[in-house]
Amino acid sequence: MATIRKRTLPSGKAVWQADYKDGGGKRRHRQFAKKSDADAFLTTARGEVAKGVHVAASASVTVDAAAEAWLGHAEKIGRERATVRRYRDSYEKYVKPRLGGTKLSAVTAPMVQRLIDDLTGTMALSSLKKVKGAVVSLFKHAVTRGQAAINPARDVILPDNKRTVSRPEYPTKAELRAILEHAIPRWRPLFRLATVTGMRASELRGLLWTDVDLEAGVIHVRRRVDMFNQFGPPKSKTGTRDIPISPATAEMLTAWQAECPKSDLGLVFPTLEGAVTSHANIQHRAFWPAQIRAGVSVDTGEKDKRGKPIMDAKYSLHALRHAAAALFIEQGFAPKRVQALMGHASLQMTYDTYGYLFPNDDDDRAKLATMESALLG
Repeated sequence: MATIRKRTLPSGKAVWQADYKDGGGKRRHRQFAKKSDADAFLTTARGEVAKGVHVAASASVTVDAAAEAWLGHAEKIGRERATVRRYRDSYEKYVKPRLGGTKLSAVTAPMVQRLIDDLTGTMALSSLKKVKGAVVSLFKHAVTRGQAAINPARDVILPDNKRTVSRPEYPTKAELRAILEHAIPRWRPLFRLATVTGMRASELRGLLWTDVDLEAGVIHVRRRVDMFNQFGPPKSKTGTRDIPISPATAEMLTAWQAECPKSDLGLVFPTLEGAVTSHANIQHRAFWPAQIRAGVSVDTGEKDKRGKPIMDAKYSLHALRHAAAALFIEQGFAPKRVQALMGHASLQMTYDTYGYLFPNDDDDRAKLATMESALLG
């Protein structure tokens, strides 16, 4: 039976003690300064016990302890090292200083919301999403292990940045031609394939010759490599896809296959030793220099020893993926087909990123003309 009674502690302080039994029948109690707080707690606790989700404060662990268990589990089940590292970095830098020493049972949605609100404006929205995602995942793990009754981060609200979303930057067709022309021959096939397929750099780095059907003119995207050069599946279920290539691209790949460095892994774009090529090497030592040679660059505002402006590359390697999407849309590919080719997790993602590129002006004008004609005659 659950009860509330007033107690006087040895110190002389008066408290209201809520007594109840947990789901295992063990007697529990918790003290409050106000009777109303004890009433509210007891109502909540009884409901949680009835649902089988209650965790007594005395049996609760700290957020820190729960985080170590959560991260350890992520490693145990084989989550990618990059994913675990991202979780740990987000937790250590932003969550631990605020909530690490707090017991799970004491963490509330307003506390997590304050954490997000305080971080808003200090980092990009994408980074803020990672912080929230880390807390959500931590509590999800704790709830399923009986360490927490609820997930207080689940309904936390992120800032709405729809007004400030910037459109992706990517090379024009003239810039693409210049980059390909000035790329050293060894890397030209990779840049060209990225431009005409929209494949992610991680997918290109993990591409095997067994994934390339030159006769049928199809590339089967079945894997990628992470920042540690470890093989893994594509980013999402829709990331596993088949991308058609033109006869000219098939011919280019056939020629490249004859020149490609030997790789025991069967990689299409390996290092000279046949290993997985790092993203940094491709971008810093190949893609950026090709842009500077091609004049696809920006002035850094600094000068070298001879007084000449120091130029920097205009685009990141990922910009080739954006360029491919723009080319697909320009050729009249339907939104759903663009989603499939790009391997986006949802059609909404395709619209959110490239919606402004899909033609609709003529359609809109025709509909407005019909509307006005019906209205005004």
